[in-house]
Amino acid sequence: MFLADENFPIASVRLLRTSGLDVVAVIEESPGISDAEILQRAEHERRIILTFDRDYGELIFRQRLGRPSGVVYFRYAPYTPGEPGEHLLQLLAIPGIELISKFTVVDRERVRQRPI
Repeated sequence: MFLADENFPIASVRLLRTSGLDVVAVIEESPGISDAEILQRAEHERRIILTFDRDYGELIFRQRLGRPSGVVYFRYAPYTPGEPGEHLLQLLAIPGIELISKFTVVDRERVRQRPI
């Protein structure tokens, strides 16, 4: 279901896995691959990208390099390595929030979504 970009903390990946989510981590399987390759993999495997990298908006909307199942862009510096995972679990518990086919921007105060 999720593809964690190389910049997504491994502690958060482990937390999400412990919570029963299917998370593939780039840092474990293919460190150093480009954002375009991550985008292609997410599209091929129908995964939602978890990232701190704002470049995915450019790659998807302007360059049209791929269309993953979704993107969750965390737009803050985490206080702890587990914070992004905790934040995602909270987000998934909100009624009406759908990550599929959405570019989701998450910061500490709000969540914004745009269709992909």
